[in-house]
Amino acid sequence: RPLVESMEITDCNWLAGFTEADGCFYVSVVKSKTTTGFTVQLKFQLTQHSRDKQLMEYLITYLECGRYEARSKNAQAGNFVVSKLSDITKKIIPFFDKYPIIGSKSKDFADFKLVSKLIENKAHLTAEGLDQIKKIKERMNTGRKEE
Repeated sequence: RPLVESMEITDCNWLAGFTEADGCFYVSVVKSKTTTGFTVQLKFQLTQHSRDKQLMEYLITYLECGRYEARSKNAQAGNFVVSKLSDITKKIIPFFDKYPIIGSKSKDFADFKLVSKLIENKAHLTAEGLDQIKKIKERMNTGRKEE
């Protein structure tokens, strides 16, 4: 594979397409000591071979958020990850609103965005809101049925 010298994204739509191919929008509901017994976390992730670590690290600068995580010491892949809620609501969601994903992951993004609104409105702190988030989570990613 040729060495990529430049790490400049000249078309924002490229990142939307790249996300359709290698990205994921996650909603995690994990047990905690909160009133509802659960915490809701959002995560945006792009995965690439470790040889593309420079590109993944460039995304931190480009999107002004996130971090790079090697998948494990033996794995040949790494992730660009954004999990800070304010970065998701102020940077990631507005970016994909402006440069939309045009594929099956657009539905996952719509659900991800819906959960972020529920969190912003503190619905995740109620049993009803938490149930709503769990139902949305179930239909995302591999849980999504063909429509």
